[in-house]
Amino acid sequence: MLKIWGRANSTNVKKALWAAEELAIPYENIPAGGAHGIVTDPAYRAINPNSRVPTIEDNGLALWESNTIVRYLAAQYGKSSLYIEDPAARASAEKWMDWTTASIAGPFRDVFWNTVRLAPDQQDHAAKEKGLAACGEMFAIADAALASQPYLSGKTFGIGDIPLGCFVYAWFEMPIKRPDHPHLLAWYERLKTRPAYQKAVMTPLT
Repeated sequence: MLKIWGRANSTNVKKALWAAEELAIPYENIPAGGAHGIVTDPAYRAINPNSRVPTIEDNGLALWESNTIVRYLAAQYGKSSLYIEDPAARASAEKWMDWTTASIAGPFRDVFWNTVRLAPDQQDHAAKEKGLAACGEMFAIADAALASQPYLSGKTFGIGDIPLGCFVYAWFEMPIKRPDHPHLLAWYERLKTRPAYQKAVMTPLT
């Protein structure tokens, strides 16, 4: 059985869990990271020397890096669904995966931690405001793309939607002031209708 190590409230772990749910792959989720520990144990470091989550093990293959995990699961189990056969169309979708990691993850962390994770007296409001501005600019790029297609992956849902979809849940559910991004919001509403998204991503923000 597929094993997925990582705490379910981690945005990166949600990517792996969501992909597995979309593909209806039986899996075991082993809580790890944060308060759960495990990631510094020698046995865990033997399969992921970075001591981070998520990590998966599937038929003897150990993988880390969340976007790589999503790509692998799609290629291995989603040839008729998440995986995109055409190389050009697949690359067009996958660029959004790496763009999310490179452009959204950093400033989003400043917003999330200073809204949800940290106690009010520990929050850095200047970092939060800077993160909000940067996220707003980046989400505007996705909003513009979604003005001409229903999904970041193209005409249908695919792997290109998973990384940003995990971030956009908290973006729209946190008590923050957001710019108006109507196409991004409409995309989020479409994601919310997916049972796999509801189960893997729409969990309490902690």
